[in-house]
Amino acid sequence: MMRSLRTRLLAGVIGGMILLLTVFSLLLYGVIRSALVNQFDTSLSSVAQILAASVERGEDETEEGFDARHMSELQEDETEQGFDAEQMPELQDAGQPTYYQLWGPDGTVLAKSPLLGDRDLPRAEGLLEAPVFGTSRDEGGRPQRTVSLKLGPSRAGRGEENGSSSTNERAFVLAVARDAGDLQGQLRVLRWLLLLASVGMTTLSFLLGEWIVRRGLGPLNSIAAEIAAIRVDHLTTQIGAGHVPAEAIPIRDRLNELLSRLEAAFKRERQFNADVAHELRTPLAGIRSTIEVTLARHREATEYRTALCDCLEITQGMQSVVNRLLMLARLDARQISFKREPVRLAELVNSCWRPFADRGQERQIVFENCIPTETTCQSDPEHLSMVFSNLLDNAVEYADAGGRIWTTAHRTEGSAEITVSNTGCRLPPEQVSHVFDFFWRGDSSRPDTGAHCGLGLALVQRLVMALGGNTTAELQEGGVFTMRLILPITPWK
Repeated sequence: MMRSLRTRLLAGVIGGMILLLTVFSLLLYGVIRSALVNQFDTSLSSVAQILAASVERGEDETEEGFDARHMSELQEDETEQGFDAEQMPELQDAGQPTYYQLWGPDGTVLAKSPLLGDRDLPRAEGLLEAPVFGTSRDEGGRPQRTVSLKLGPSRAGRGEENGSSSTNERAFVLAVARDAGDLQGQLRVLRWLLLLASVGMTTLSFLLGEWIVRRGLGPLNSIAAEIAAIRVDHLTTQIGAGHVPAEAIPIRDRLNELLSRLEAAFKRERQFNADVAHELRTPLAGIRSTIEVTLARHREATEYRTALCDCLEITQGMQSVVNRLLMLARLDARQISFKREPVRLAELVNSCWRPFADRGQERQIVFENCIPTETTCQSDPEHLSMVFSNLLDNAVEYADAGGRIWTTAHRTEGSAEITVSNTGCRLPPEQVSHVFDFFWRGDSSRPDTGAHCGLGLALVQRLVMALGGNTTAELQEGGVFTMRLILPITPWK
């Protein structure tokens, strides 16, 4: 189901805002968290370094070095030798306690914070004097940060050692831990602040986006209101004024073009109805007048027969008009099926000329079929015969007495181009484009109603289009009127 344009725009704006806020919040949280943790770790590392210095001072006062043989002396004389950890205020704060623990090379505990009680700090192995940070939890489940240092012999002693393996064997491990509850609380507050700020920004973005989208779509609503106000009998109204934004101008222009086409189509329909009424009214009036005159007094049988023949002739003309109208309607509705088979154009044109040969001879019109006998095309012979019959009928009717009618054909790429030309055309150039209109004739007095009612060339154009080709009318020098047909040579779909 298609969502409305407003919903899609709002979803895009809010979705983009949520994505940007999420990325920004994550980046900001990461930067602030990293800064707070680094600050916390720096403070913790400072305490560890002070304690490590105390251990080294105690080691320097031992002549044999800081090894396992002197652990008892180190523990007993810790204060005198400088390992004064208990005097540091950080280690005495029970509200935010800092713990320490010192292991000897053999893993025995040499020193331990009294605040730890029976608990032990996690012991992390690392490189010599390289701090290793970690996160753990105390017995109460509170978070704490831990830093561990591996301490070797004193700098003097290290200079005398021959290998690193011996140094690692005599290394001490010092761990210092501090309660990180306040740090976690600060980070939790930061997360809530960022979440609330994101929700607030999203809400404000939604309200602002709704207002902006409603304002932006206002011109479309105005266009819709203008369309709704257009009456069926007044389609010439143009849509849109200066309030239409640039993006909606193509829509406005296409709508105006559509209205113009609809107005032209309705105008043609009204004209068509008027033309049909005129074409049928005239022969009906002729039939009625013939019958009324005949019935005005008693007549001989021959006079009745003559009147009936006149009525029959008029009826045949009316039937011709109705048949052509029916054919045009079926063509427009695509209700006619066509055969596709090779058609010899020269033979077909000759057979279509025979019904008009006598009339052409009476007017001393010369007919020349210049189409090569081998020229063929893929088409429907029956309907193509209707095309040429209408063209030749039109040419015989409007060619000048003693004039000339001729047909030509030549092949182009994938098609055959056929022309039917006649001399004596009296149409001005500006009227040539109207020859395919319904009921249009150059003579406005409309003589010969029923015989040439202005439907022949309209039927030709639509038949040729249905057969896969196209047709054009041309007026050449010397009053030569030419109908040009393009028909496919190969099979078409």
